[in-house]
Amino acid sequence: MAILLAGCVPAEQRPSGRVYPLPRHQPHDGLAVVTRPGGKGLHIWIETDTSRAGVCQPRWLPDAARLQGGNGPDPTSFGLAPREEFFLAQERGTVRLALRRQAEGLCHQRSPDSVFVWVPPPRTEAQHRPRVLPLLEEPELLSDPRAIRRAEKQLLGLPLTPDDLEDKEESQPGGS
Repeated sequence: MAILLAGCVPAEQRPSGRVYPLPRHQPHDGLAVVTRPGGKGLHIWIETDTSRAGVCQPRWLPDAARLQGGNGPDPTSFGLAPREEFFLAQERGTVRLALRRQAEGLCHQRSPDSVFVWVPPPRTEAQHRPRVLPLLEEPELLSDPRAIRRAEKQLLGLPLTPDDLEDKEESQPGGS
């Protein structure tokens, strides 16, 4: 009975299930997955991880963009789709296979001398392990005020004082 009812739904109201490359900035860095009626779905962004020498593997970003016009000639993406939709898309073997091909192509393009290592995309929120980046320390966030003052005076054509020429390390107590 459900099959008969599904057959009565017009084609434009059914998801086509299309999966195809849709680059963001360069070839192989994006994949379109039509999951909703009217050509709507996901624009999955693909990134690489080359932190290990000689190895390139995919780095998964489950925050995919919302795809619109995925069945037409000019698909576009905007905003964010829910993560649950990304994880649901991973249930389809055609999506995982297309992601593998795109990730391998992107690795060969970005790091041709590296070996491609396939890491499957996460299928649940619990499986997603975001990359932890080192925190920036205070000295990396703030510019040296003397260097800024020196640059301002040079731009304005003002004379520099001995304080302007002093280095930061020399002005701190206990500095070498």
